[in-house]
Amino acid sequence: QPSKIRIRVSQSIAKIPNDLWPNAIRKIAVEDFIAREVRIAIKKTVTPKKGTGKSGLIYIDAGGQEVLERTAVVITKDWIEARIQVGLPANGRTILGFEAIEILCNEIPIIVEQSLKWKNIDQIDCTHFVECVENQALIRRQLGDENLSAFVANGSILPRASGVSDKPLTGNNAVVFQSPKTFETSFELKNPISDGKTIIHGMGIPKGITLIVGGGYHGKSTLLKALEKCVYPHIPGDGREYVITNPDAVKIRAEDGRRIEKVNIDPFITNLPQSINTDSFCSEDASGSTSQAANIMEAIEVGCNLLLLDEDTSATNFMVRDARMQKLVHKDQEPITPFLDRVQELYEDQEVSTILVMGGSGDYFDVANTVIKMQEYLPHNVGDETREIVKDHPTQRQVESPKPMEQILGRIPISSSFDSSRGRKQVKIDIQGQDKIIYGTEMIDLRFVDQLLETSQTRAIGHAIYFATQSIMSESESLEEILNCLDDYFNKNGLDSLDPFYQKEKHPGNFSRPRKYEIAAAINRMRSLKILKN
Repeated sequence: QPSKIRIRVSQSIAKIPNDLWPNAIRKIAVEDFIAREVRIAIKKTVTPKKGTGKSGLIYIDAGGQEVLERTAVVITKDWIEARIQVGLPANGRTILGFEAIEILCNEIPIIVEQSLKWKNIDQIDCTHFVECVENQALIRRQLGDENLSAFVANGSILPRASGVSDKPLTGNNAVVFQSPKTFETSFELKNPISDGKTIIHGMGIPKGITLIVGGGYHGKSTLLKALEKCVYPHIPGDGREYVITNPDAVKIRAEDGRRIEKVNIDPFITNLPQSINTDSFCSEDASGSTSQAANIMEAIEVGCNLLLLDEDTSATNFMVRDARMQKLVHKDQEPITPFLDRVQELYEDQEVSTILVMGGSGDYFDVANTVIKMQEYLPHNVGDETREIVKDHPTQRQVESPKPMEQILGRIPISSSFDSSRGRKQVKIDIQGQDKIIYGTEMIDLRFVDQLLETSQTRAIGHAIYFATQSIMSESESLEEILNCLDDYFNKNGLDSLDPFYQKEKHPGNFSRPRKYEIAAAINRMRSLKILKN
């Protein structure tokens, strides 16, 4: 395993201006930018070394297109610290001394000189980076006051370079986003953007029920994917840096095979065969429809107020039942209340908005407040046209909502169901890539948690669960209360102490901050999870 090393430079030498990071969001941005500078310096400086395994490796956890609070770099008024990992050169168990000297005495000092001293950092780029991230945060805070679920700036580039790259598409195929005039809104920026303007214009997506329609390959899912990722700030040049989504938005999908533990899916599914209880539903192998219902109810339970759905990843029978199917299979034979018949109630009674990609069913026209048609990657307001279609071609289907939704009650997890031990180890928490957490003897599968970004977030989720069991859970707090306590702790203390073996003046490991919704998703997918009551 590579060795963990901390490099601390006094501010009397580093001279990072204090006025560059007077608040939390700017501090996160400065630390993120400097971590990227360290990574660039490593790439320029480090040369291949002799040895086996990871000999000669120097690594810093500097992230991707999103800007996250992370443990890789810490800045204070007194010092700046980079936390790196170094593969000391070795041949088997024998350290190669001369190669180690090259790393520790030559390469690392060069990396420090290039990336941790203000005089050698691109100061214009750093300032622009920080101001861009701050602008995004300020717009995000204003969305609610403007009655918006999301904002997509004119000039944004939404398509990505490829299916395996999150970088923006370039060249003639990159269509520049332009809002329809009827949806155009603007925000005043605290910091001028690159052309010196302090007003930014773009498409505001109102709260309520929004449909994204259009032909195949015209950009429907591309827009939704941008919205799901833009609950996080993005780096300048990403193309989505001024795509801003409500931070409490959660992507919902079907997830066959997942475990469900005492979730009230009764608003969507009831009267199952064999008298299966749906107001405290349990399953070791959920179907597409029951998993999607549970995903919605679990998200709302912990504070979600914007659902993001794509028909491509949804269970068809959960989304809609047309008139012909209603005539063949009567309601008393069908346990599923389609999302179509609950989506208005979710907004009007629960204040939960929905943005839905739907290219295959016009039945949603009856309930939509806003309809955006994507054509060649450009949005068009087709609300008036949709209302005319509804008027001229009324639906023949019947609304199927047998009873109003009740208040969603918080579930109380039992702390003893979170066993972190494995063999002789009292605490065994590890990850296998971005999608799997090893928690004790259990593997938590997060493959279908679409807003999880990177391995450092996944690692933080595993350790956050353990921290919550040790410091927060007492079988009186609901899951939402536990997650809110975690958020408060992170805000006050950062991420360093997530490692159960962390001591001050030590490298805490590579963590980046997850949202409470992804922590909740991991907890809800634990096969050992036990719930005290609803």
